[in-house]
Amino acid sequence: MRQTIFCLLALLAILAVLPGCGIKPWVKPYERHLLADPIMNFSRDPASAAYETHVYQARESARGAEGSQGGGCGCN
Repeated sequence: MRQTIFCLLALLAILAVLPGCGIKPWVKPYERHLLADPIMNFSRDPASAAYETHVYQARESARGAEGSQGGGCGCN
């Protein structure tokens, strides 16, 4: 009895997972930019935000994981 229940549950798990293998993605790799919504951006002007982040990191003498570029002296 337990063995048949176990076999049925295993069969149901396999049948539940199998359809996921045949689904093709409906978004092509070159169309992924269409999924990004501009309203999700943190700042309205990303260039000035990157500059302000760089200046802040140069003043604090710390480099964070925020993606700013340049040296640590704050000259640029």
